[in-house]
Amino acid sequence: MTLSLRHRTITSSNVRPLTLFLRHHTDSQLPYGPCCVFSTTKLRSLHQRRPPQRRGEQVRLPCGSSLPLSRLLRSSLNCTFHHSRCQIPFLLPHPSPLLTLQKKLLIPHLATFSALPSSPFHEKFPFLNSPRTFASNADSGVENDDDDDDGGDGDKGYDGRGVSGESCADPVEVERVCKVIDELFALDRNMEVVLDECGVRLSHDLVVDVLQRFKHARKPAFRFFCWAGKRPGFAHDSRTYNFMMCVLGRTRQFETMVAMLEEMGEKGLLTMETFSIAIKAFAEAKQRKKAVGIFDLMKKYGFKVGVDVINFLLDSLSTAKLGKEAQAVFEKLKDRFTPSLQTYTILLSGWCRLKNLLEAGRVWNEMIDRGFNPDVVAHNVMLEGLLKCKKKSDAIKLFEIMKAKGPSPNVRSYTIMIQDFCKQKLMGEAIEYFDVMVDRGCQPDAALYTCLITGFGRQKKMDMVYSLLKEMRERGCPPDGRTYNALIKLMTSQHMPDDAVRIYKKMIQSGIKPTIHTYNMIMKSYFVTKNYEMGHEIWDEMHQKGCCPDDNSYIVYIGGLIRQDRSGEACKYLEEMLEKGMKAPKLDYNKFASDISKTGNAVILEELARKMNFVGKFEVSNVLASWADMMKKSAKRREPTTSARQFT
Repeated sequence: MTLSLRHRTITSSNVRPLTLFLRHHTDSQLPYGPCCVFSTTKLRSLHQRRPPQRRGEQVRLPCGSSLPLSRLLRSSLNCTFHHSRCQIPFLLPHPSPLLTLQKKLLIPHLATFSALPSSPFHEKFPFLNSPRTFASNADSGVENDDDDDDGGDGDKGYDGRGVSGESCADPVEVERVCKVIDELFALDRNMEVVLDECGVRLSHDLVVDVLQRFKHARKPAFRFFCWAGKRPGFAHDSRTYNFMMCVLGRTRQFETMVAMLEEMGEKGLLTMETFSIAIKAFAEAKQRKKAVGIFDLMKKYGFKVGVDVINFLLDSLSTAKLGKEAQAVFEKLKDRFTPSLQTYTILLSGWCRLKNLLEAGRVWNEMIDRGFNPDVVAHNVMLEGLLKCKKKSDAIKLFEIMKAKGPSPNVRSYTIMIQDFCKQKLMGEAIEYFDVMVDRGCQPDAALYTCLITGFGRQKKMDMVYSLLKEMRERGCPPDGRTYNALIKLMTSQHMPDDAVRIYKKMIQSGIKPTIHTYNMIMKSYFVTKNYEMGHEIWDEMHQKGCCPDDNSYIVYIGGLIRQDRSGEACKYLEEMLEKGMKAPKLDYNKFASDISKTGNAVILEELARKMNFVGKFEVSNVLASWADMMKKSAKRREPTTSARQFT
């Protein structure tokens, strides 16, 4: 079976297993047109979803025309396009997930690009693992898989390894330390004494690797961090402190996190990464004032608050869907720094995330008034904003104007459009855009192929999925982690966990490390299909591969145990979650307690109620305590009956 997306001709044969197709695989400047004028009334009508009026203030967009939007979007585009077949720049003007993908694909050829300038944002923030395009949650252009209740991978952010990303720690030693922590912490034993006796050869890489394994388990991670800091001959450096800061920020232990930041300041270990981790943590928790308050700490310790730091704050707020708050911070600080094109692109993204096209248009106007020409990144943000607001026809018009007048669409632009077609099951249009992209010299990447694979997979057109995988291989664009996760999600959504496991094995063979989301999807699918044995096997596999279970992993596993009528064991893992510093899951605790009451063991519920009370879950604690009291009273009522029977 073959598929030619360029000519839309398909020949099919018997469908072969998906895993047969999953094999291991070993800039020119864009033109910018002058500004055109768009009507504010049109933008307002887009936001309020009502027909546009004829009069209103003008909004300028750089599309190479002086027509207002209402006429521009109706104007003929039957003009001659003249484009050179140019390569996508290796380093984009703004941080982009495409950068990460390009680096991964082109590592052996980095010397070729040594002469290219790097982004100043990345030079100052090299620790950023997942640079964003200021467009959507699915940064790589792939539809976000994390909107399920089985959660996301949780692997974004600081990794503590610097630029190289390689650890020099002995994996056997890391495994030995993690085993001690895992076993003794769960048993509430003196973990530190046993670690002392183990003769651990501490290094900064080893500490980072161990913290990585317990990044979702705050309490054991922090105990190990404190133990390591007291060992003779070892002192924490900026990397180990920053990684622990990241763990504390993720679990919202802000008081401890700020105390650690000040401790680093006293030791002279603060870096820009430290402050950025704190800013991001507060922004994700929607605590704008505390995020801005980090600037005071920066000044206290002699760090300059420049445009890159402010951009990072604004981006963190926008990503947390705090676009309004990001705008307020910008208005407050704009007289203290010189905004860049990236600053306005971030603000634009914040409003587009909130589906507020009126404010997005206002930001676009201000950007142009300041003398900036919106580049392809800003255009991509506007494209996605229009699609989010269900203004597909306007998005298509803007895309066509980009092709005709510039800036020329890049692979991200096409991915945005194709992803929207795939969501609406318009696969014919998606393929047409793919063909146009290739004809214009823009090469597809793994993110774009993943969109098409997901679209055809949802329609259960698996022959098309196989052909796309084959074409990826032929084009030298092997599946990446998101592609494999998308394939696994296709299988699990169709209740085919065994096929998902085959893809998982191929993922491992291809040298791609599964994320926590990978394991959660497969484990949940097995429990849903009532294959409890394999569900437990996936839980064990996750631990063996050194993947730290997150909150969603525990929720899936506890749910599987409850379905299996093993509520007593589920209670044990629920307690383990609380002991590790995780949040209590949202369960039907009345039903949960009712199931446990059948075992007749009130002590289990009493202990769990006590722990829930300790972590502040008072309502849950009261529910569990009331069931424990009911069990005790029921037991007392049965006791006299038993005694009477003994005398008769």
